[in-house]
Amino acid sequence: MNYIKSWTFSLLKVFHAVKNENLSWQLINQAHQLQLKHEKIVASKNLEAVLKKKSVELEHNINLLRTKNAADLAMLKTKCNQDIKDYKQYLTSLEQLKKSIQLSYTHLPEAVAFTIHHHAKHLLNQMWEAKDFENKMRHEMQLINFMTTVHEDARLYIEGANNEQLPSRTLNLIKQNKVSIPEVDD
Repeated sequence: MNYIKSWTFSLLKVFHAVKNENLSWQLINQAHQLQLKHEKIVASKNLEAVLKKKSVELEHNINLLRTKNAADLAMLKTKCNQDIKDYKQYLTSLEQLKKSIQLSYTHLPEAVAFTIHHHAKHLLNQMWEAKDFENKMRHEMQLINFMTTVHEDARLYIEGANNEQLPSRTLNLIKQNKVSIPEVDD
């Protein structure tokens, strides 16, 4: 039993020694631990401030993008509306061209006037649907040349300077353009 008491007492001594050593270590390092806690709190606050600043910057950038996109969309809508208006004016002009042909060449079958009108619309659509500026300009020049030729044929016929019963220069232009268009097999 003495042995058990002595062993228990030794165990308690070791336990108290470890506890005292731990307490001594904590007393010695208390200032350092307080400094570490303080640095952790400061770092946390700094991180929070940086994140808040980044969040504000991000929100500002998002608002700028929204404003820019809204302005771009408004400009695109305006441009599209103007394009639609221009296209309608072109169509109106082509309709007047058809009527001019019908009035100038009263003896022509309607099919010829419709063919000329249809070809002019085809040139207009090619111009309108061209993706790059160079093709758009090429098609626009074709349309201008075609419409000028139609008006010139009509003017010459009305003035009596042209004895032909058909707008031959116009029909030749249609024929030339049809040759340059590849045939599609069904």
